[in-house]
Amino acid sequence: MANLKEIRNRITSVQSTMQITSAMKMVSAAKLKKAQDAITAMRPYAEKLTELLQSVSATLDGEAGGQYTSQRPINKVLIVAITSNRGLCGAFNTNVIKQAKIVADSYAGKQVDIFAIGKKGNDVLRKTNTVIDNKSEVFDQLTFDNVAAISDLLTEKFIAGDYDKIEIVYNQFKNAATQIVQTEQFLPLAPIASDTAVSTGDYIFEPEKEEIVLTLIPKSLKTQLYKAIRDSFASEHGARMTAMHKATDNATELRNQLKLTYNKARQAAITNEILEIVGGAEALKG
Repeated sequence: MANLKEIRNRITSVQSTMQITSAMKMVSAAKLKKAQDAITAMRPYAEKLTELLQSVSATLDGEAGGQYTSQRPINKVLIVAITSNRGLCGAFNTNVIKQAKIVADSYAGKQVDIFAIGKKGNDVLRKTNTVIDNKSEVFDQLTFDNVAAISDLLTEKFIAGDYDKIEIVYNQFKNAATQIVQTEQFLPLAPIASDTAVSTGDYIFEPEKEEIVLTLIPKSLKTQLYKAIRDSFASEHGARMTAMHKATDNATELRNQLKLTYNKARQAAITNEILEIVGGAEALKG
């Protein structure tokens, strides 16, 4: 059995860890509320924008999306992996990295590159894949304008023919304890079709419908990427809050076990001292 000093040192160490994990849990809980409100408020707008784009495009003939819907033989693929800049959030980053590798492996024989958003994904994926860029600084100031610049960069790469397909891998926020790994096609846009005939007799389009679609598509792409990053940001804090809550509970349990061990060891030491004193006294009498 370890001596009393060693046990006391372990108890002190565990208590310090408990304070850290508990503080991190409270910080993530506070940040989660703001991030959750942001993604919850944004989703209806993103869905409505997509619905509007589909409604207008469904009445057009031919390639309504122009260069954004260009279907080319897939030889070069770019995977946008959205992770976090910090760890201590459970399997949050691991799940995205694992899914990004699965998607990359599905294009065997093709050129597959990684576009990292988040330091953790960049650090791991560059060991096994080609990472062409890392935009981890976007989390320092997560605004629509900063994300729009990344969306424009990805769009330029697709239009220039650098890549034939771009996919996004990220964690979708469901609740604080649940994050769902999603893989979405960013470009080319999937063919826009509607099973229901769209009536446009009551509407006057200004400018032309084709121009409206070509204006909405870049806006829709920026919104799609911003929503994915916002989802990932909220998921990160939810995952970290859950992980730190579990860590605090585990540290509490370990501290209680160490205290019990300490008390048993202390009791045994006192008993041994009493026995030695009694034995010495008996020896003096004899």
